[in-house]
Amino acid sequence: MTAAATYLDTAIGFLRRAAEREAGALAAAALAASEAVARGGVIYLFGTGHSHLMAEEGHFRAGGLACVVPILATPIMLHEGAIASTRFERMSGLAEIVLGRYPISSGDVLFVFSTSGVNAVPVEAASYGRARGAHVVAMTSIDYSTAAAHGRTRLADVADTVIDTGAPPGDAAVAIDGTLHAGPVSTVLAAGLLNAVFVQVAANLAAGGHEPPVYVSANMPGAAERNRELAERYRARNPHL
Repeated sequence: MTAAATYLDTAIGFLRRAAEREAGALAAAALAASEAVARGGVIYLFGTGHSHLMAEEGHFRAGGLACVVPILATPIMLHEGAIASTRFERMSGLAEIVLGRYPISSGDVLFVFSTSGVNAVPVEAASYGRARGAHVVAMTSIDYSTAAAHGRTRLADVADTVIDTGAPPGDAAVAIDGTLHAGPVSTVLAAGLLNAVFVQVAANLAAGGHEPPVYVSANMPGAAERNRELAERYRARNPHL
């Protein structure tokens, strides 16, 4: 088996195990989110470093939910300074500044993504959301955060619902020459699990008599009108539309 095939097989294995192990957590997260949306709330997504990709993954996506609001801040993303962003995501007090731009309330759900689960910003973001009454869902690796905590509070410790991706400590999943490890799996796992939750949210809403606010690909018939209506519906809550 090639190294490339080994990586794909390994990633699929991690995702399959997470789907089985976390079925209850996925259902709980979807229930909290669908109930919030049915009441007029929104779903916020937040992460730092590569985990910020999950905020963009859920935003204005064909087949995705229009009620999703990404929380985006340049200093804790990677495109203008990757080394600096690593320092910023460990800076206590920054989460309140970043999340303070968004009207997070008791009617909302906040997803916080952090594979290592111990850096100050995502941990404090979860605490910020809970202090404002939002239902906080952590998507993290329990094995990684346990290995990295060294007595520190973990993201999993301050969330209402925890989804364990199962990513290994260090994230890289494929051994090269028996010593070096390559092939991060956290993004694959988080994106898969997040979209699984969103599909369940859509199904829950439909079952409850609510039209799921699902975007249609711009290349499909009728997409322009539907997507325009959905964007207008949520524009007041989403500064990134």
